[in-house]
Formats: sequence, C-alpha cells, structure tokens
Amino acid sequence: MMPLVLPALFFISAVSAATSGLHPVVLLPGYTCSQLDARLTDDYRPFTPGCGIPKQGRGWFRLFENFTALQEDPGLLPCYADQLRLVFDPVAGDYRNLPGVETHVVAFGTTRGFGSNNPAQKNGCMERLVKALEGVGYREGANLFGSPYDFRYAPAPPGLPQRAFSTFVSSLRLLVEHASKRNGNKPVIIVTHSLGGFFAMEFLNQSPLPWRRRYVKHFLTLSLGIGGPPGILQVVASNPGTPPSSLLDSVLSFGNRSFASMLSVLPSPNVYGHTPLVITRAKNYSADDIPEFLSAAGLSDDVVARYRTRGLPVTLNIRAPLVPITCINSVGIPTVDKLVYWDGNFSVEPQVVYGDGDGTINLATVLALKRVIGDDPHQDYFKSVFIPNVTHDGMISDDFALKRVVGEIIEANQRL
Repeated sequence: MMPLVLPALFFISAVSAATSGLHPVVLLPGYTCSQLDARLTDDYRPFTPGCGIPKQGRGWFRLFENFTALQEDPGLLPCYADQLRLVFDPVAGDYRNLPGVETHVVAFGTTRGFGSNNPAQKNGCMERLVKALEGVGYREGANLFGSPYDFRYAPAPPGLPQRAFSTFVSSLRLLVEHASKRNGNKPVIIVTHSLGGFFAMEFLNQSPLPWRRRYVKHFLTLSLGIGGPPGILQVVASNPGTPPSSLLDSVLSFGNRSFASMLSVLPSPNVYGHTPLVITRAKNYSADDIPEFLSAAGLSDDVVARYRTRGLPVTLNIRAPLVPITCINSVGIPTVDKLVYWDGNFSVEPQVVYGDGDGTINLATVLALKRVIGDDPHQDYFKSVFIPNVTHDGMISDDFALKRVVGEIIEANQRL
C-alpha cells in the first residue's frame, strides 16, 4: 500500500506553470498500468520452493511489471505471481498481501509510475496521452500529475474495512490539493482510463461535496462503463491450473481470482437484470445468478460470500460524482456480449456472441453510465462523446482519439 504522504511528491523538479493558464491535470491509468514494488520479510512462505530466499531482507524490488527480470530469469514468473496474490483476513475483515510481502505503488504523484519496462507495451499506459498533453503546455510535476494505484484492491461498502482503498483516497486527495495549490489554487481536471475511472468515481463519492466543488474543475473518463462487461466472466471461469505465459497474463487471467477488484467489476443486476450472459445446456446465468456462476466456476464459498457482502453492494451503489463530467467512449468494435459453454465445461474456450462496444467495454455498460449520471437531477453538467471504431486501449494511443481527448481537456479548461 502507498503511504499517506510521499515526501518526494513535493520535491518534484520545479517547472513554472504560472504562465500557461491551464488547470492542472491528474491522470489515473487503467487496470495493470500501475507499477508495484515489493519487499519480502522472513515471514514470507512461498508455495514454490526458493521464491523467497534470494530477496528476503534485501529491500525493494520491482514486482509488477518487471519484464526485464523475467526475460533474464523466466523461473521468477511463479514467484512473482505468488507474491502478487491477496488474502482475505477474516479477523480484520479486509484484504491484504500475503504474510511477509510488503508492496507500494511506484512514483505516486507522477506519470512515471505508469506502464512496464516491456517495449511492446510502452505506449499502452497513457504515455502517448502524456506526450499529447505536453504538446499543449502541460509539464510533469508542474501542472501534470499521475495517480497510480494498486489495482488488486477495491472499494468496500460503507461500514466495511477498506484499508488499501482508504489510503488511496487520502493520498489522491492530498495530490489534488497539492496540484491546485501549485497552480494558483485552480481546481483540478481528473482524467482517467478504464478502471481508473471507477476508482476515481468512488474517490469522488467518498470525498465531501464541498471539497469536490472546491478542488475538481472537471472529471473526464475514457473507456469507462459501469456494471461490468460480460467478458470478465470468461476470465473468472478460466482454468486456475493453467500456467500463465507472462506476469501480465497471470494478472489478466486466473491470477486475479484473489484480487478484491475482481468482485467489483462483475456484471451488475442493475444493468443486465435477467438477460442471460453465460449459456449452458443445463442452465443460463444472468447477472442475478452471479453467486451461482462463481460456485460453478470453482470459486470457494468464502469468495462467493465476499461477492455478496463486498463486491455486489459497491456495484449496486455506483452514483453520479456531482462534479462536471465528460465521458468519452468508443463503439463499432466487436465486444463480448454472451458466452456459451454448452456442455457446462468452463475449462474450455467458450463460443462467444458479440455485440457492440470497444472490444472490452460493451455498449450496455456505457449506456448505464449515461443513465446513472446523466439522469441524476443533482448532476449539473454531463457530456457523453462517442468515437467510432477505436479500441479500448486505442482511446489513449490512436492519434484521432488522442486529438479528441486533448480537445475535451482544453474545453474543460475553458468551461466556466
């Protein structure tokens, strides 16, 4: 988890932003785009022999995503996958790292904590958006800041422990206040991609309304829907015994079964109702049947119970942030709509029925976002923008999409 205050945040090299007149921007990346460091103590007991001994007591190392280390020693893959797992502490009623594993996000407050050192993924985590913003006058540490986060965790319903997410909320609040103060007390524009929008939405709704109105100029979401895309159900159903081919693969596939965030992005009954999302000969599963589906997919009764008490209530309680918001999404890309496991065997590749969306986020979740925010009478400004034929990640990498995104940020700067 990140500390509440990272002193380095306030000593970033000074670059004057006073003459630009731009409102500061804070970026939140999508799922898996935040880098994580770890260190191991003597309490770490790896399930794979030899994973802990070389690094125990030797300080911080890059855990996610350390492409270079894995290229040099592929045998580290099961070790890193193990060290990324979360466990649920029934006494504390909350998620935490494995005993003996300590983690924190890299370079909080800056955009240097996004992405990985894998050249193939270099432009996939807002790097091109950062460069586009620099092209219109934004400068790292002056009026451009980043909020990486630990994507394994998730918000919990009111009254339940959520130590990691509460730490994130406190740290982001301090960052927004710092960005505003550094720029003549101008309110901040928060720009997010994918899961970062969900985290930011919850952050705003856990922040006092007077604070939001004082410090947030605009909230711009990219590739965000609410209610969970059906494609995530294929990830949940995938065979947990299949060895991952990369650390990213382990996080995107069965490895995330231990993550709190998995339970918060499952399809919501508020969006899909009784519509079948998973089809088998014996039974169809709708969003109302997620607990039964999780059991059929091999998840434990404890996980199913946590979905009912932690994941589902958050999904059902998504609400308008009550700050000016623009949502940019894409359509025109085949996107998973339904999964067919006709024989009920979830260990095989399903037949896929496609609908509309951006290849990851389907249109139903985007329309739900418009309903939840746009129809709220207390939401004073809401704008929805559709860009045709751009993929989920293309929203932050394709030239055409980036031009529109930066244009919306400039428009938000000028909005009274």
